[in-house]
Amino acid sequence: MDIRHLTYFIEVAKYKSFTEASKSLHLSQSTISKVVKSLEEELKVELIDRSAKKIELTDAGEIVLAEGEIIMESINDLSIHLYDLMNLKKGKIKIGIPPIIGFLFFPKIIKGFNNLYPDIKINIFENDSNSVKQEVRDGILDFGVVMLPVDEKEFDVTPFVYEELALFVHYTHRLAHREKVELSELKNENFILFNQALIYNLIIQECLKAGFHPKIAYEISEWGFISEMIGENIGVSICPKPTAKKMNQDLIKVITIENPSIPWNLGFISKKRKHASPAVREFIQYITAQLPIKL
Repeated sequence: MDIRHLTYFIEVAKYKSFTEASKSLHLSQSTISKVVKSLEEELKVELIDRSAKKIELTDAGEIVLAEGEIIMESINDLSIHLYDLMNLKKGKIKIGIPPIIGFLFFPKIIKGFNNLYPDIKINIFENDSNSVKQEVRDGILDFGVVMLPVDEKEFDVTPFVYEELALFVHYTHRLAHREKVELSELKNENFILFNQALIYNLIIQECLKAGFHPKIAYEISEWGFISEMIGENIGVSICPKPTAKKMNQDLIKVITIENPSIPWNLGFISKKRKHASPAVREFIQYITAQLPIKL
């Protein structure tokens, strides 16, 4: 049985006439009759009572008509949904984002995209960069936002933020008047660090290169909490420079770190050779068009 069988049979059943069905379908009456007969032979049951002047459906015919109409409606719905998907009226996007990145950049991005495509659903999963990479690798996420670099043999990468980590101190701190500071000058400071693995490990690694192991007073998972701690002059922190716009700039001074500077670059990653849906492709194009991303 194929769609053609059902289409022809439903037209005959609707008009109760091969003649009228042939007019509706713009086909010869004999062609429709042969197709309906073929359907009966395949199902091994008579669908039409041909003994009367005006044809009537058998009980089996009534069943096939009812179920056939459901099938044809489902096929029509499928076509509509596929059209909507291909024309970006509908769709779903699964994105993995580390907390700080979502906190800084994504509310504005998602609002703008939703204004353009209100029926595309965006599911956001917050996790650290390593977990996001693994879930993209496993195909759980359509794409993720992570710190760069990553292995470009494994992922397709679209960079979208080029920034640095900076020193954040209370406005009364001894270094608060400085515009720049060398990392080695921080060896006696009490650090409040964000406990997300990649940033945390990067800061430790750079401090070791500068000749000291940082004195870590607190490890905190919420950026707002880190801001409050610095605002109370409990310690200093090294954070992505864009977080300054989310902190109390009357209480907290942001100082550029040099010798060495610590890059904080971000990018979208997707699994190589994975087919991206139209919605995902459009989302990446939308963000790319916004570059450089600004808070």
